Amino acid sequence: MNRSLVFDSPFLLGFDHTRSLIERAAKAAAESYPPYNVEDRGEGALRITLAVAGFTPDQLQVTVEERQLVIAGKREGAADEAYLHRGIAARGFTRTFVLADGMKVDGAVLAHGLLHIDLVRPEPERLVQRIPIKTAG
Repeated sequence: MNRSLVFDSPFLLGFDHTRSLIERAAKAAAESYPPYNVEDRGEGALRITLAVAGFTPDQLQVTVEERQLVIAGKREGAADEAYLHRGIAARGFTRTFVLADGMKVDGAVLAHGLLHIDLVRPEPERLVQRIPIKTAG
C-alpha cells in the first residue's frame, strides 16, 4: 500500500499510529467473507452481525487486541463428503475491525447462523486537571 502524503507532512509528528490504523482499516475493507452488517443501536452502541451459517460456537473466536476486533472461524470439515453441488462456503475466515478509543465489546451471541457482536462506548469521565504554576527564581 502506498504511504499517504498527508502523514508525511513535517507538521504532523507522532502520527505513525494513526497511519497504521488507516492501513489496517483499508486492509480489512478489502475482505469479503463472511458478509456482515454494522448497525447503529443509538447512544454510542453498535452491533456487528456476521453470516456464519454452519459454524458452531466452538469453531468461532472473538478477540480484541490493540483496538482491533478479530472474529475468526475455523472449520474442520469431513474430507470424504461427496457433494453434487457445493454453494455454501465452508472455509475458515478472519474478519477484523479497527475500534475507536473507548469502544468495548459488550457480548457476542450466535443465533440462527448469525453471529451478533455488541459494542458500546461508555461515557468517559470528565476530568479536570489543575496544573500548578511555579515561579522562576
